[in-house]
Amino acid sequence: MNAPAAVVRRAPGKLFVAGEYAVVEAGSPAVLVAVDRYVTVTLTALPGPGVEISSDLGPAGSRWSWAGGTLVPAPGHGPQEAGRLAHVRAAIETVAALLAEDGRALPGLRLEVTSALHEGGTKYGLGSSGAVTVAAVDALCAAAGLDMDAEQRFKLALLAGAGIDPRASGGDLAASTWGGWVCYQAPDRAQVTALAARAGIAAALAAPWPGFTVRPLPAPAGVDLQVGWTGRPASSTALVAGLEARSWRGSPQHRRFMAASSACVRALEAALRAGDTHTVLQQVDAAGRELALLDAQVGLGVFTPALRALVARARAAGAAAKPSGAGGGDCGIALLPKDAARSRSWLHRAWKRAGVLPLPLQPAAPAAR
Repeated sequence: MNAPAAVVRRAPGKLFVAGEYAVVEAGSPAVLVAVDRYVTVTLTALPGPGVEISSDLGPAGSRWSWAGGTLVPAPGHGPQEAGRLAHVRAAIETVAALLAEDGRALPGLRLEVTSALHEGGTKYGLGSSGAVTVAAVDALCAAAGLDMDAEQRFKLALLAGAGIDPRASGGDLAASTWGGWVCYQAPDRAQVTALAARAGIAAALAAPWPGFTVRPLPAPAGVDLQVGWTGRPASSTALVAGLEARSWRGSPQHRRFMAASSACVRALEAALRAGDTHTVLQQVDAAGRELALLDAQVGLGVFTPALRALVARARAAGAAAKPSGAGGGDCGIALLPKDAARSRSWLHRAWKRAGVLPLPLQPAAPAAR
């Protein structure tokens, strides 16, 4: 592979609309929407071997060398940089491994990452790790001349991310890859990573992934998506791990939640396709109630005081509302009917009085490619 000219790719952030927690199990559906804030990856040639990574959420000019297919800190660059750049490094290593199967290698590369998914270094909870993985995979494939469709790029990104967090659903990757509104079902990540290890990445990309589907959805008509930020970042990985640690899986509560979540998402998908605004709002509220019941049963801390206030103020405005994602902080969403008696400006004032920051976000358009 020759050193590339500048390649620029970007990927949007995401919000979960319904299906949180359940989606980590293979084949369980969720609805997500991509939002119009982006992570941008710019890739240029670097004289000599290795990789240099700069990020506005991490170190500038971090240098890395190859050691047996793995990126390790170059002399003078400490290992403390590794965690902060884990998703970028995983994307590079995964694409490099795919090229190596064909006897090719990455040249020296410089990657620059800029993100609009944070405020002053604090992440909003819009899926920055997923977006940077998708954008980096896209840029690397373009630079390498790999003609990958959306599904293949998604699969590469999921294989990269699964090495960091095997339980992550990949829903953020799907929203960042396809854009717009999507219904997503995760594959069995252990199965597909084992397939890649056994048969190679190219074979894994070509194989069907049981349980995995992505279905683009029409945006809801007559509904205004509003997003509030609690000012408190949260770790979805830690919250999902906390649920696992409570021996919840296999319990009657677990079985009931999985069935209820799936029914809610299926009804929401059908309502979006039918343009049934009333049912869309009903199912978003139902998804919020399922999260509240899960929180009450397990004690995860999904609903913080700020998220409770966000939901209560939104419902007072006539909106359907819930936390987005694993909760514990980050963002909540409100779907405000455009004919609601109380306006967007009323909702924003109410949120601000409760310490919730309205974010100027809109759904991102579906990906053109």
